[in-house]
Amino acid sequence: MTELHGPGRARHRRKKTALVAGVPLALTAAAAMAYGTAFGVFGADAQPKAAAAPAPARADDTADGFASVEAHGQKGTYGGRGGRTVTVRTLADLEKYATAAEPYVIVVAAAIPVDPKGKEVKVASDKTIVGAGASGEIVGGGFFLGRGVHNVIIRNLTIRDSYAGVWNDKEHDFDAIQMDGAHHVWIDHNDLRHMADGLIDSRKDTTNVTVSWNRLSRNNKTFGIGWSENTTADLTVHHNWFRETEQRNPSTDNVAHAHLYNNYLQDDPGTDITSSYGNYARGRTKMVLENSYFKGVDNPVIKDATAALVQRGNVFSGTSGRNESGGTAFDPKRYYRYTPDRAADLPGILKAGAGPREDIGTTNGTQAVRATTLTVAKDGSGQYRSVQRAVDAVPAGNTAPVVIRIAPGTYRETVRVPSNKPHVTLQGTGGSRKDTLIVEGHASGMTKPGGGTYGTGGSATVAVEADDFTARNLSLANDFDEARNQQLDGQQAVALRTAADRVRLDDLIVSGDQDTLLLDTAAKDRTGRVYLTDSYVIGNTDFVFGRATAVVDRSVLTLKKRWNGTSAGYVTAPSTPAGRKGFLITRSTIDGDVSAGSFHLGRPWHAGGDASLDPQTTVRDSTLGAPIKKTPWTDMGGFSWKDDRFAEYKNKGPGAGGPSADRPHLSDAQAADFETADWLGGWKPAD
Repeated sequence: MTELHGPGRARHRRKKTALVAGVPLALTAAAAMAYGTAFGVFGADAQPKAAAAPAPARADDTADGFASVEAHGQKGTYGGRGGRTVTVRTLADLEKYATAAEPYVIVVAAAIPVDPKGKEVKVASDKTIVGAGASGEIVGGGFFLGRGVHNVIIRNLTIRDSYAGVWNDKEHDFDAIQMDGAHHVWIDHNDLRHMADGLIDSRKDTTNVTVSWNRLSRNNKTFGIGWSENTTADLTVHHNWFRETEQRNPSTDNVAHAHLYNNYLQDDPGTDITSSYGNYARGRTKMVLENSYFKGVDNPVIKDATAALVQRGNVFSGTSGRNESGGTAFDPKRYYRYTPDRAADLPGILKAGAGPREDIGTTNGTQAVRATTLTVAKDGSGQYRSVQRAVDAVPAGNTAPVVIRIAPGTYRETVRVPSNKPHVTLQGTGGSRKDTLIVEGHASGMTKPGGGTYGTGGSATVAVEADDFTARNLSLANDFDEARNQQLDGQQAVALRTAADRVRLDDLIVSGDQDTLLLDTAAKDRTGRVYLTDSYVIGNTDFVFGRATAVVDRSVLTLKKRWNGTSAGYVTAPSTPAGRKGFLITRSTIDGDVSAGSFHLGRPWHAGGDASLDPQTTVRDSTLGAPIKKTPWTDMGGFSWKDDRFAEYKNKGPGAGGPSADRPHLSDAQAADFETADWLGGWKPAD
C-alpha cells in the first residue's frame, strides 16, 4: 500500500467514480422480507452438504450492519446461497470455485498453503468461503475482491503468515483480504494475523461491508479503509478483537458512514508490538464509535480536523495520548437495527467468541465422524441396564464421539470413564436433571472389597479420566451418611471426580457433604480444563476442590449444614500448581439455608504439604448470600491464604464486601484477564 502510517503523515489517494449511497432502514427491512434470515448463511435452497450450522454465540448466520443494507442493486449479503456446496483442500480447487461465474458455498476443510507466497486468490461475486470448524486455513496468502465484485462472505477461516521479514514492509503487498471497489462483503469469525501488509484493506470506494467477530493480531498495518477522494463508503466494524497490532485499528479515510462498536483493542505491556494509535477518523470521515474497550493503547482515538467523530459508552483502561471526538456524524439506527453489548463485558465476550468456531461451516461432507449412540435403561428397554456397562462398551482408543443416553431412574452404581476412552457424553433423557440420578455412598475411609480403603479420589460416584468428556442433564450424588459413620476415619465422599482435559459439565446437580466435586488433573504437570455451567453443586466442606483449571459459570453453589445441624464450612479448596490458573467462579450464586457469616469462600489446599503449589480462587460478577463471612478467605494446614491467589471482583448481595487487606479485589485492568476465555486457553466449549 502507498498510504503512510501514523497520524499527521501524508497519504496517497486516487480519485474514483462514486458508488451510489446506501438506503435507509425501511428498504433494508424489505430486503430482509424478500431474502429472509431463517436459513442462515447457506439458505433453504442450498444442496444437502450446505445445511447451515448452528449460529455461534452472540452472532447471527446472516450479515448485519451495512452489509445487510440494500444498495447498488444488491439486497443484503448472502454469499453463495442457492449455489452448490463444494469442499476444497487444495489451492487449485479453491481458485477454481472462487473465480467461477456461478454462486458457490466453498467449504475450506484443510490448511491450504499458497504458492507463490503472498498470492491473493481472486474471488468473484456470489460466493461464501467458509472454514469447516477450526480446520480451514489459508497459509501464506489471502483473497482479492476487485471492482464490482459483490455479495461475498468470508467466514470462519484462519488467514496467516505471509510476513516477509520486514516490519514496515513497502515491497510486499501481501494482504489477508484486499477489496478494491467491491460492495456487500461480510467478513466474520476469522483469525487474521502476521501478514506482510494489511490484514484487511478496504479500498477504492468499497462499500456496504460488515467486519464482525474477528481476531486481528501480530501485525503492523492492520485494517485500512480509504484510498479514494470520494466520500461514499459505508462500513460496520463490530465485535472484533485487535491484539498486538501497531496501526490502522482501523484507519478510516473519507468514509461516509463508519460505525464502529463493541470492539476490543488490547495492547499488553512487555510484548514485541506496541500500538501507535487505535481508531482513526481521517479526511471527511463521519464515524460513530460506541461501546468499545481500549486497553493499554497509545492514542486510542484520533481524528483529523476535517472529520466528524462521535463517541459514547467506551471504556479506556491504561491508555495514553490522544483521545478525541467532535462534530456531527449520523444515526446508525437509520440504516439498520443493532443492540450493543456493554463495553465492560467485551474482554470476556470477545476472548470467548471472536475468531473461528467449531460450530460454523461444518457440513455432512466435512464432519469426519458421526456420534455413536448407546442407550441405558433400568427396565431393560435400552441396550444396557447400567451406565458402567455402556461405558465398558466404548472401544479403547476411541476417536469418535459416543453419546450414552440414560433413561430416567436411579442408578446405584459407580461409573468410571478410563483415560483410553475419550469423546464420551453422558446424557440424561428426562425432562429435568432431577429425573436421572447416578448415586453411591462410598467414603474415603471405608474398606473396599478386596481390602484397603477407597481414599478420597476412589470414593467418587462418577470418575472421569478421559479427555473431551461431557455430562448433561443428570444428577450425580454421594449419599454417604456422616451421622451414622462418625467412628469412620476419613469421611470425604466425592460425587464427581474429573482428572482429564476439556471436560464440560452442563445442567447438572452434583450433591454431597464434604469434598463433593473434585476437579483434578491426571498428574501435577498435566492440564485439566473444566467448564461447569447452568448447574447446582451442593456441599459443606471444601466441596469444590482440586488442581484443575476450572470455570464455574451461571451456576449455584448451595451451602449445606453439617450432619449435626451446625453451619460452618468452606466452598473451595484449590491446590493449583504454580504458573497455572485455578478456579474461576463467575456469574453464579453462592448461598444456602445455613447461618449468616458461617462459610468461607475458600482456603489454600497444599496437598501433601507441597509448598510449591500456588492455589487460586477468583469469585467475580456473582451474588454472595448472607452466609459468606466478611473475611471470606482463611488459612489451611499451616499455609496462609495471603501467600496464594484469592480475589473477588464486582460481586453483590449481602455476603459481598468492599476491598480490604482481608478481602482483595481485582482492578478493572486485572479483571480483563480474568475471563472464561483466559481460563480455557483456546478451548471453546460449544454454547
